[in-house]
Amino acid sequence: MKYVITNALVVNEGQLIQTDLLVSGERIERISPWISEPHAQVIDLLGNYLIPGMIDDQVHFRDPGLTHKADIQSESMAAVAGGITSFMDMPNTIPNTLTRELLEEKYQLAAQKSSANYSFFMGVTAANLEEALRVDNERVCGITDDGLYLENQEILANNPLYLEKLFSRAETLVALHSEDDSIIRKNLRHYQQVYGDDIPVEFHPAIRSSEACEVATKRVLEIQKRHNNRLHFFHISTGAEAKLFSPGPISEKRVTAEACIHHLCFSDADYPSLGSTIMWNPSVKSEADRLELVKALEDGRIDLIATDHAPHSLEEKSGTYLQIKSGAPMVQHALLMLFELVGRSELSLTTLVNKTSHRVADCYRMVDRGYIREGYFADLVEVAPSNPWTVTSDSLAYKCGWAPVVGRTFEHEIKRTFVSGHLAYEAGKFNPEKSGKRLQFAKIR
Repeated sequence: MKYVITNALVVNEGQLIQTDLLVSGERIERISPWISEPHAQVIDLLGNYLIPGMIDDQVHFRDPGLTHKADIQSESMAAVAGGITSFMDMPNTIPNTLTRELLEEKYQLAAQKSSANYSFFMGVTAANLEEALRVDNERVCGITDDGLYLENQEILANNPLYLEKLFSRAETLVALHSEDDSIIRKNLRHYQQVYGDDIPVEFHPAIRSSEACEVATKRVLEIQKRHNNRLHFFHISTGAEAKLFSPGPISEKRVTAEACIHHLCFSDADYPSLGSTIMWNPSVKSEADRLELVKALEDGRIDLIATDHAPHSLEEKSGTYLQIKSGAPMVQHALLMLFELVGRSELSLTTLVNKTSHRVADCYRMVDRGYIREGYFADLVEVAPSNPWTVTSDSLAYKCGWAPVVGRTFEHEIKRTFVSGHLAYEAGKFNPEKSGKRLQFAKIR
């Protein structure tokens, strides 16, 4: 299929340019101020933005084993509706993705079910180091502990001896969750003494505190310096952590970091109204932390933006503090929330595109993704500005059926999404053809 996309305001590589595009098959064939192509379907964007699709490097699509709350089909459709054209999924499914055989089974599921392009992280624990280190760099995005635990129920950031062993041998990207468990346990004991089982949700950022994040991140960085391995930090949530990173070309960085939508768009002032729906680990913290994260995106200390999309059933988001599961659905509304930051002049439009597409592709050394360039895959999103609409429960594509943004009015709207040249979403409707492709990466990272 061929498409001529005309009258597009393309936001790409730091510029806004009015131009046409020719999409032929899976790729962008030509970019020119005016294109006429016989037998091509013409799509007139009427001056709307055209941006490269968001690449989300941290999602929990729950497939296999936890499909009562999400699966690859439902969540990839939600992602496409939100302008996310590629995702990288975490290993804390059932069973945990700890062998190459289980990893390939997830790829096979995605080949059958995914509307978006896909990759899957291999999980790494104390028991599978040798297996994790054997992943194929060109076909697997990396290895991670996110959502997984060592035998003492701690994440890797709390085990320096194990990190020394892992970092000294890893030849692929290692992505980590960074919080200090001993500090969290100490804080939790304090609030249990005060409130028993009825700890108010508002104390989540006091329990999973800024100190817990900063201490763990400093520890991991010290170990990385000795080995110079390729390290990526998931969901940096504090201003103090943001100050630990340096700006610079991503091609020269051995350590990269990301911020997540909820840490950029919510603060602790939102707990009274939104409660457990904005409980994540790491926690949503202060307004000062939020603003410092936004600043770090603009100046290049933080390299990319992710969602940490982690849906649960409403029942799992209820109960006492220790019963509530952390995480919430995000992929359908993440880009729109970022456009709200642009509207408030907190984030520039070119930085939005840079941090959701360009830098993600560069961070993972992705092949022919993340940019609007001739010869690249046509992963494209049309965004209509000044087109207010309100999120309702009926508009959600999430399998869990809820979101913390229900009732919220957005000023922008996702009109169309192309995935590898396929028009996967248009005017609120999905093309049922599963168009996602397996992401490919450079061998040396």
